[in-house]
Amino acid sequence: MTASVNEPFSMIPPSPWVEAHAARLPAGQQVLDLACGSGRHSRLLAAGGWPVLAVDRDASALAALRGVTGIKTACLDLEGASWLLAGQQFAGIVVTNYLWRPRLPDLLALLTPGGVLIYETFMDGNAAYGKPANPDFLLRPGELRTVAAATGLREIAFAEGYVDSPKPAMRQAICAVRE
Repeated sequence: MTASVNEPFSMIPPSPWVEAHAARLPAGQQVLDLACGSGRHSRLLAAGGWPVLAVDRDASALAALRGVTGIKTACLDLEGASWLLAGQQFAGIVVTNYLWRPRLPDLLALLTPGGVLIYETFMDGNAAYGKPANPDFLLRPGELRTVAAATGLREIAFAEGYVDSPKPAMRQAICAVRE
């Protein structure tokens, strides 16, 4: 039996960090899932009643979200010269396993007052466990905390260091709110 497009996508489970903090997102307001891949978090959020804009540069990954209730998709180059999300506003932003430092301030500027950022990705030291290993794609210790504070966000929760699940890695995560 095949799953309908509105049933949960079960191949890759949502991040425990996102699951733990999703309830902090303003109820029923639009959330951006940036670099969403096949949409594990978009599906989680849409099932929770948040309208989601799922953005990725991979059109084939976005195709997995076609027809899922509560999710709109946009195939965008997130690392291009122009910031294609400029001028939009979101009550929540979710990012996992993605880092493009040149756009971090632009990304955080999309968050409305009272909006919540949930961000989790790899950090320095991850090369010992596999990819990514390039320092350009690894957060420095405390980096999300510093960037959030510098852009007017108040930290709610922060974690960094070694994790063994879903695979051994060095991770950093923040949940923060725009006052």
